[in-house]
Amino acid sequence: MKKTLYRVREGKVLAGVCGGLAKHFDVSPKSVRLLFALMCAAFSSGLILYIVLMAFMKKEPE
Repeated sequence: MKKTLYRVREGKVLAGVCGGLAKHFDVSPKSVRLLFALMCAAFSSGLILYIVLMAFMKKEPE
């Protein structure tokens, strides 16, 4: 079965990107959010990556 990367509809904080990544890779959403926060604080690449993923990831089907 092929896994597809979606933004989550339930349990999201901003746009559901971190929740979607966590669901796809079977990890905790808190750890993905922490990783993005650290990337934002250290390199500003986290914010850019989040915006790009938010623009290109589809919303989870209902």
